[in-house]
Amino acid sequence: MPELPEVETMRRGLQPLVGKVVVEIGPVACRYRPLHVSPSWSAISRRIKGGALNSIERWGKRLLFHFPHGRTLVVEPRMTGLLVLVDPPSESAIRWQIAFPGMPPNRLYYWDRRGLGTVRLLDRAALREERRRIGPDALEMDVDRLRAALGESRRAIKVALLDQSRVAGIGNIYAAEMLHRAKISPARPCRDVTDRQWVRLQQAMQQTLKEAIRYEGSTLSDGTYRNALSHQGTFQHRHRVYAKENQRCGSCGRGIIRRMVQQQRSTFYCPVCQR
Repeated sequence: MPELPEVETMRRGLQPLVGKVVVEIGPVACRYRPLHVSPSWSAISRRIKGGALNSIERWGKRLLFHFPHGRTLVVEPRMTGLLVLVDPPSESAIRWQIAFPGMPPNRLYYWDRRGLGTVRLLDRAALREERRRIGPDALEMDVDRLRAALGESRRAIKVALLDQSRVAGIGNIYAAEMLHRAKISPARPCRDVTDRQWVRLQQAMQQTLKEAIRYEGSTLSDGTYRNALSHQGTFQHRHRVYAKENQRCGSCGRGIIRRMVQQQRSTFYCPVCQR
């Protein structure tokens, strides 16, 4: 968390900044663990300050801020990172900011309670290599690409969906939700998924992610995730299985949602819908 829908919601909320010139960029004094930043903030400032923000792109769970001369600031929020245009949840976890001229919104804040996010400034060659290292964006995958990416794997389908080198953007929440909609057991090995199930999964993937974007992502019980204006998402109210252990399945009305652990992550599923 944040996953593809949350990062896409951030991207859309930050669009008012496109075309504005960077007046200042750099860290904010913070008593928590430092972020991974490459190169140094002083080097990033020298290369970006005075240039206009040309566009903001999302790739999987990353945001790409494109600047002149082929320079791209790649931000990966990871577990608790937020990009907001207003005051973040608290001042103590603001890690860095960008100032722009003119009327608001004229300041971008990066807030990260746990400090697991990363910031990297890449040139064109490094960005091409980054794209090769990460799998296709989940929203761009048709059934043939999805099956080609995962179909020969011996791993459980839920585990394989989280592999960002194969499919970019899916995390623990949405993997559980789309598998439930597709009526596929999260423990089923990829190589045992049938052609019909791959079709259902690809359709469920698109439906789940697009619906979650429409509801501006999921804000869980810790209240961490917010959109660019610091408003909570609402897709958590439409979750079918995630964090619903011991509740009756709303899809079939017969199963009781169970929880199991796969590679140290909780997986929620209905044993009736997802045999």
